[in-house]
Amino acid sequence: MGTVSKALSLLSFFNRSRSAIGLSDMARLSGLNKATVHRLLSELQAEGFVEQVGAGREYRLGPAFLRLASLREATVPVRDLATQVLTDLSNETGETSHVSLLHGTTLSSVAYAYSPRHGTRVTMEDADVLTYHNTSSGLAVLAFAAPDFVDTILAGPLEARTPETETDPALIRGLLPAIHDEGMAESVGGFEADVHSHAVPLFDAGQQVIGAIAVAAPTARMTAEHQSLIQRTLRHHAIRLTRLMGGFLPDDFRRETAA
Repeated sequence: MGTVSKALSLLSFFNRSRSAIGLSDMARLSGLNKATVHRLLSELQAEGFVEQVGAGREYRLGPAFLRLASLREATVPVRDLATQVLTDLSNETGETSHVSLLHGTTLSSVAYAYSPRHGTRVTMEDADVLTYHNTSSGLAVLAFAAPDFVDTILAGPLEARTPETETDPALIRGLLPAIHDEGMAESVGGFEADVHSHAVPLFDAGQQVIGAIAVAAPTARMTAEHQSLIQRTLRHHAIRLTRLMGGFLPDDFRRETAA
């Protein structure tokens, strides 16, 4: 891993519940020695990507991200497009919906929507990082990803988040052809107990998978009739969002859900 990659990898440890990180903790999280971490953070700080705060001089994300985020939204308003589609999807299904996009080998949530129809619902967090082996979004991406990408993901540690999580790479790989043929992935309790989710991949202008759009519901609410509604509605809005983002579906992509 080069110097730039190492520096950027440190940024991935910040999240909503861990917004500030001290030098020692960053060294522990990254597995790098403190001297290297200090040098990398100093370089990031000089460019405004991190800043130090508080008596403990902990690091947090810096103002440079505000400028870059604004520029990104102004030139490619993906979040706006996604939110528009997700609002319709959640209103029509009565369930939580979300869009996640690929950034290298990371699959991150970029937008989500809730339905006011039920008091009990699946909740999301901004910029959630989704794992591949135990989420419908991750499986949908893997089913349409390049073989070397799949190899890289399945060669890494596969955490068993729940008793239902599948962690055998061979078994996970065996699921992908059927998901590809169906154009939709499904996960029941693999990432979070009592959550049943479906996801459809999203594609760019080169027909390459770039992420997924998903609907997640409590398993207790997933009747056969409700599942049919979700699958039909999700596929429609997935195709719609791919097109809104300027993407094109692969020639062999399934465009309709069986009755």
